[in-house]
Amino acid sequence: MRLRNIPGSREAIAASSWCIQEPEEAKGGWKGIFGNENPIHIEIGMGKGQFLMRLAKANPHINYVGIEKYSSVLLRALQKMEESPIENIRFIRMDAEDLCQVFGEGEVSRIYLNFSDPWPKDRHAKRRLTSRQFFSRYQAILDRGGAVEFKTDNAGLFDFSLEEVGAAGWKLDGFTRDLHHDAAMGKGNVMTEYEERFSAMGNPIHKLIASR
Repeated sequence: MRLRNIPGSREAIAASSWCIQEPEEAKGGWKGIFGNENPIHIEIGMGKGQFLMRLAKANPHINYVGIEKYSSVLLRALQKMEESPIENIRFIRMDAEDLCQVFGEGEVSRIYLNFSDPWPKDRHAKRRLTSRQFFSRYQAILDRGGAVEFKTDNAGLFDFSLEEVGAAGWKLDGFTRDLHHDAAMGKGNVMTEYEERFSAMGNPIHKLIASR
C-alpha cells in the first residue's frame, strides 16, 4: 500500500523545478519545456521513479514525463532528483484521466504502464489503465508510430488487457506471460521497484506492447 499523506509533500512538489505546476498550459508545447525536438515518452503511475530514471540515464536523446497521482509517492522521486539530477525528466502530479488536457495530438511517442492498479471489481473496469476507454485517450496523444508498453504480475488484469487491445481497435505487437524468461521480450528490460519485489517472490511478470 502506498503512503498517501506525508506532511509537506504538496508544498515540496509546488516548490520543485522538476515538477510542472500547470501542466495544462504545456499542452502542445512539451518540446519547448525540454528545449529540444527529442521524442517524448511518458510513464503513468511512475511510483518512486526508478524505472523512469534508469531509462532517462540510458537514453539522453529521449525526454521523459512521469505522471503520479499521489503526492507522497511523487515526493520520493523528487528527492532522488535533487540528489542526482537528470535533465531529460519532468514530473506531473495528476490523474491519468486528464491526459488529453495535458498532451496534444501526436505529442507523445510511447506510454509505459507498470504494475497499474488492477481495480478488481467489474464495475470499475473502465478505470483500469488498459481499458478501451484509456486506449482511446492514448490514441489521442500518441504519434502515428506510438505504442503502449504494459507490465504486471496480475494474471487477471493481463488477460483483461489483452482483450481490450483488440476491442479498442489496436494492434498487439507482442506479449509474454513470463518476461524474465523470454529472451525476445525481455531484451533491454528495465525493472521497476515493484518488478524487483514481485519477481523475487517468484511471481512471473507479464508484458504486452500494443500500437495504434
